[in-house]
Amino acid sequence: MVLNAYDASAVEEALVLRDQFGGHINLLLVGPQSAAETIRKALAMGADSATHLVYEASSDLDSGAISEILAAELSGAEYDVVLCGKQAQDTDAGLTGGMLAERLGLPYTTNAVGLEIDGGQIVVTRQGDSGRETILLPTPCLVTCSNDMNDPRIPSLKGIMASKKKPISSRPVESAPDNATTMVGFVEPPQRPAVTMIDGTDEAEAVERLVRELKNTSKVLQ
Repeated sequence: MVLNAYDASAVEEALVLRDQFGGHINLLLVGPQSAAETIRKALAMGADSATHLVYEASSDLDSGAISEILAAELSGAEYDVVLCGKQAQDTDAGLTGGMLAERLGLPYTTNAVGLEIDGGQIVVTRQGDSGRETILLPTPCLVTCSNDMNDPRIPSLKGIMASKKKPISSRPVESAPDNATTMVGFVEPPQRPAVTMIDGTDEAEAVERLVRELKNTSKVLQ
């Protein structure tokens, strides 16, 4: 119902690159009809056009199925770079970008926090486990974007009005691919047990009480 923060960063970075080097930004989304409002927000930010692949039960699809739908749409298309959010904001699923790159046969990198163009190549700064890494990718390529990459712009009134005239190509997904995974259900994590506070100013007595608690109640000590 709202634009994913990671996707918003991807849109913002596309806008920055287009403003510097020219080009055309086309949004691509798989989702129910109600997701058209999400597309309009990204268009109001400044994207040029959009393609909406309508599938009402899109929340039932796993990353593999979504990547297959996107790959079928992008196969044979001309583009320099595909920018995706690094993960979903609601489920934290983060595999679609990598799977899409594999299906399209594209070089890719994940968790980008910076992009630059050097000739016909993309210089990607990504956040790794032990620090930041710089990766040089040929085009076309795919990059998944972190929300630490930039500060997405807020659509202006002029942008909102202009978005209503921008083209959205909308068509249904006739047959969704089968999921490779099965969602059994969601459960809340168990509540943490109540905390026992050991009061008092006598340190020796407090330590003695703590040891008794760990032995008799928590059964941590033997």
